[in-house]
Amino acid sequence: MPNRLSRRAVLAGLGGLAATLMLPVPQARAISASAATALVDKVVKEINQVINSGRPEAQMIAQFETMLRRYADVPTIARSCLGPAAREVSSAQLAAYTDAFAGYVARKYGKRFREFLGSEIRVTGAKPYKDRYIVQTVFELRGQAPFDVDFLVTDRSGAMLFYEMVIEGVSMLATERAEIGAMLDAQRGDVSKLTAALRRAG
Repeated sequence: MPNRLSRRAVLAGLGGLAATLMLPVPQARAISASAATALVDKVVKEINQVINSGRPEAQMIAQFETMLRRYADVPTIARSCLGPAAREVSSAQLAAYTDAFAGYVARKYGKRFREFLGSEIRVTGAKPYKDRYIVQTVFELRGQAPFDVDFLVTDRSGAMLFYEMVIEGVSMLATERAEIGAMLDAQRGDVSKLTAALRRAG
């Protein structure tokens, strides 16, 4: 069980991360299944390349952070993980926290990439969910049973991005929200101190 949970935690970082599932639904869907699938297909191809590149850890982490910022709705993910405190800080504080959050996620999970050497990720389909799409993938790890991972894709931010991963029914956004909440509590609710802690962590 610890290995299974550890693997789930690592995969959460690949995406980056379902409180936003409850957002209000617009009248029309702006994105299509093919467009959402194409986005996730790019993501998994780049993940496969990074995992199997054999590059030094620092380079892999840097690539991973670039991918997060390009394909994931990092501001939405970061705000959701911060929770109510996101409404109580200045725009400058929120921007600094969001930047630190992206780096923290990249370091935290990028360091585990070598455990996935020889693995493969494949897109298997897509289905509509309210105003967004769930793109289904399968992770095939060497010497282990494959398992399903769903990417949730939306264009709410003005660009088509993914904002959540659900691994075998486990919301990684919810998991990361609990982690950040615990870190914020340790800093007595001070978001600036949380930001500094995130820059040191991972």
